[in-house]
Amino acid sequence: MQRIQLGNTGIEIEKNGFGCLPIQRISKGDAAALLRRAFDGGINYFDTARMYTDSEEKVGIAFKGLRDKLFIATKTAALNAADFRKDLETSLRTLGTDYIDVYQFHNPPFCPKPGGEDGLYEAAQKAQQEGKIRFISLTNHRLKVAQEAIESGLYATLQFPYSYLSGPQEEGLVEGCKKAGMGFIAMKALAGGLIRDGYTAAAYMETKSNVVPIWGVQRGWELEQFLDVVAHGAELTEERRATIEKDRAELAGDFCRGCGYCMPCPVRISIRDCARMTLMLHRAPAKSWLTEKWQNEMKKIENCLHCGRCALRCPYGLDTPRLLQDNYKEYWKILAENS
Repeated sequence: MQRIQLGNTGIEIEKNGFGCLPIQRISKGDAAALLRRAFDGGINYFDTARMYTDSEEKVGIAFKGLRDKLFIATKTAALNAADFRKDLETSLRTLGTDYIDVYQFHNPPFCPKPGGEDGLYEAAQKAQQEGKIRFISLTNHRLKVAQEAIESGLYATLQFPYSYLSGPQEEGLVEGCKKAGMGFIAMKALAGGLIRDGYTAAAYMETKSNVVPIWGVQRGWELEQFLDVVAHGAELTEERRATIEKDRAELAGDFCRGCGYCMPCPVRISIRDCARMTLMLHRAPAKSWLTEKWQNEMKKIENCLHCGRCALRCPYGLDTPRLLQDNYKEYWKILAENS
């Protein structure tokens, strides 16, 4: 096992963490079994959120009686002090705990600071003084907010999308956190499903000493590959380096990361899926994406209003309407070829 210090918190964790968003899609029993298997396999950092429907409840069920043997991070999307307090108390109750190790502002459009009219940071400080949270942190998808959080010196950790497909700006955040003594939590370490080899992704992360990837899994076979990494490590072999270079050549740059912040769409286009459909077709079994269900989803692009809301919301500055149109054309071409 590879234990690391989480920034300057003094918390020592296994380098590979567990992202609890996907467990909202499975039953309580299955989720509890998966979480316990992760814990028994050496993972001791679990990241959830108030917005992940019943994810917190499932974490609480899984780890009843084990609270002092692991670290729990959760998040609030509150934008004012009153809602912050409400979310915190709900999280404590659903997690079955009286404290949270890392409490994160969940993708706020600004960097909360003392003195703000929102009162968010002061609310977090009060909760910290009460012993209800240990460390104040932040997650984001916006480079500007993330950089401001690093420069502020106010946060214990930053959570941001990061994988071997990331560019120099994301690399700058990793280095900035290292210099500032902040932990860096990598969400979307598999680039929203575009990276297909978990071992290669994990091997890359092992070269980043201050990065903790939180692998989002909902199936046992998905978890086992990361537990194998926990137990035996993952070497960045020449073969895996070649895979990384190939994936970077195909995917780096102007592609949809699938974060979903462009949604909802006024005409109900599933933008985060449709805007990267051809990438998924080329990187996953095409049959699962050429079904009647997905044909109907792609047809919704015909109803696009070109209102531009999705592009304005995109934290990566993508021309989302153009991506939708390009994927629409390519999808029907691929469908015809496979008919």
